[in-house]
Amino acid sequence: MTIVVGYLATAEGEAALTAAMTEATRRSSRLLVLVSQRRGEDTAVLEANLDSVRTRLDDAGLGYEVRQVERGRDVADDLIDAAEASDAELIVIGLRRRSPVGKLILGSNAQRILLDAPTPVLAVKS
Repeated sequence: MTIVVGYLATAEGEAALTAAMTEATRRSSRLLVLVSQRRGEDTAVLEANLDSVRTRLDDAGLGYEVRQVERGRDVADDLIDAAEASDAELIVIGLRRRSPVGKLILGSNAQRILLDAPTPVLAVKS
């Protein structure tokens, strides 16, 4: 089985990757890591981040695939589509800290993933 994780080079992305690695180890599953490029992020920085992710996964001995998602596409759609295509058992996402008002309304991507995902979703905070 496969666990899909959304990754950005942020504290939330790191928390999501760590949680996904823990779940993959516990479930003996493969990871499908979808990496998004942050707005304004240099391509060289993105490649360094991808190398770091691959090294962590190699060191953990996990089976994995890392895919970079196209800029401009909807991240929620990318995660949901990947989960459906890989018959995933779980999606893992990171959540940002929100203000009291922001807590009433989750981020639009997180909310769409939680509501539309074909599988259970594990949402973690940094």
